[in-house]
Amino acid sequence: EVQLVESGGGLVQAGGSLRLSCAASGFTFDNYAIGWFRQAPGKEREGVSCISSSDGRAYYADSVKGRFTISSDNAKNTVYLQMNSLKPEDTAVYYCAAKPRAMFGPYVYCSAYGRNMNYWGKGTLVTVSS
Repeated sequence: EVQLVESGGGLVQAGGSLRLSCAASGFTFDNYAIGWFRQAPGKEREGVSCISSSDGRAYYADSVKGRFTISSDNAKNTVYLQMNSLKPEDTAVYYCAAKPRAMFGPYVYCSAYGRNMNYWGKGTLVTVSS
C-alpha cells in the first residue's frame, strides 16, 4: 500500500524558513511524479511544486518561484520542499501527493487542483506570522 507521510511544518515568522519532508513507501522512486499542494481555509487547493523522476524537471507555482526549492533523495524515498522568505500568505496545510508511472511532465500533475495525483498524505500545517 502506498503511503505518504509529511513532516516539518510549524510556526515561523515572516521572512523565515522551513523544510518540509515527505517520506514515501509502497513504491520505488522510478518514473514517478511527486510534489506539494497547499490549502488555506476558504481557498482552493493549489499546486505548489512538483518534480518528475524521469528527467528531473520541476514545476513551481508563480507565487513561490524563487523562494521554494523541491528536491528528492531516491535512497531515502523522500522528497523535500525548502521554503525560504516565507510570507503570511504561505500559511496553509501542505500536502504531499504522488503518481507512480507518470507519463507527463510535472506541470500536468501539479495542475487541475491535484486531480491527476493518485496518492495523498495527511498534510502538515505551516503557519507564517507577520
